[in-house]
Amino acid sequence: MKKEELITKLKSIVKPYIQDEEAFNNLSEHTTFVGDLKINSANLVDVILDVEDEFDIRIENDEMERMLSVKAAMDIVSSKISA
Repeated sequence: MKKEELITKLKSIVKPYIQDEEAFNNLSEHTTFVGDLKINSANLVDVILDVEDEFDIRIENDEMERMLSVKAAMDIVSSKISA
């Protein structure tokens, strides 16, 4: 999957949970879920569950702890898809 496709899918997943519209509009792989998009920790769990459903993957606990930015999410999803 191309990087642009992955970012587009991640954007659609996080959109219902964001609290900062401007940060969302400027979303890049350097965007953080909590710091930039203001997604709270409870909703971050929902984002992770939605990512699992969207990509039909299983994200382990240690990976969940690292999944705090778009880049980290992209790395985790990419490694799961290619495995």
